[in-house]
Amino acid sequence: MKKDIKLIALDMDGTLLNNKHKVSEENKRAIIEAREKGIEVIISTGRHFSTSSIIAKELDIHYLITVNGSEIWTMTGELIARQLIDPALVKKLVALQKKHNTWMWLTSTEEIFRGEAPEEIDAHQWLKFGYDVKKDDVRKEIMDELATYDDIELSNSSLTNIEVNAIGVNKAVAIEKVCERLGITMDNVMAMGDSLNDRKMIEQAGFGIAMDNAQPEVKKIADWVTDANHQAGVAKAIRRWVL
Repeated sequence: MKKDIKLIALDMDGTLLNNKHKVSEENKRAIIEAREKGIEVIISTGRHFSTSSIIAKELDIHYLITVNGSEIWTMTGELIARQLIDPALVKKLVALQKKHNTWMWLTSTEEIFRGEAPEEIDAHQWLKFGYDVKKDDVRKEIMDELATYDDIELSNSSLTNIEVNAIGVNKAVAIEKVCERLGITMDNVMAMGDSLNDRKMIEQAGFGIAMDNAQPEVKKIADWVTDANHQAGVAKAIRRWVL
C-alpha cells in the first residue's frame, strides 16, 4: 500500500551513500523519479555543510539539514536555522576527552577540528562535539558523565562514537521546520537512516525506515527495514512505498 508521502528525508553515510561514499545510480534514479512525482527529497546528515553540500548539489536537493540538525540550509545559500553549543560547554567536553585520552573531533560553523581542539575555543561558533572510543568500558564512563549534563543532545553515527549537540538539536526537529515551510506535517515524511542520530526522525516521521546495516536499536523502532546502503536500500524503499 502506498503511503501519503510528500517529503523523503535521507541520512547520508550508511544510508544514501554506498560503502565507497558515493550515491549509486539506482538511488539517483529513484530520487529523480520521486521528485518528478512532486515529492520533496532532502538530506538530513551529521556531516558539515562543506562536505554534504557536494552530494546535495549532485542530486539537485533543495533543503539540506547538517550536523544532526544544528543547521538547515537551502541550496540557494539561505541559512534557515542554526543552533550553537555554548563555548563553556565545549571546554567541559574537551576536558572530558583529555581525562579519558580519547580521539575527538569538533565541528564549528566554518571548519572541523580533528584530534585536537584549537587554543581559542571562544573564537569559534560550535555546532557539534564528537568522541570516538574503541573501549566499551571507557565509552560507558564518558556516557555516564555526559548523562548528568542537562544542556546537550546525545547520539552517535557509529557504534564507537558519541556525538554531542546543543539541547533540542536533532534531525526530527529540523525536518519539522522544513515541513512548516512546505505546508506539510511529519505524517507526510518518510525518513531513512542507520544510526542513533537518525532515531528521532525515524520515530517521528509518518513512515520511518531503517537500513539493513542499521544499528539494532534503530531497526527496532523503524516501521520497515530496507536493504543495506551498499545494496541501494534507499531506491528499494522509494520504489516500494512511494513510486
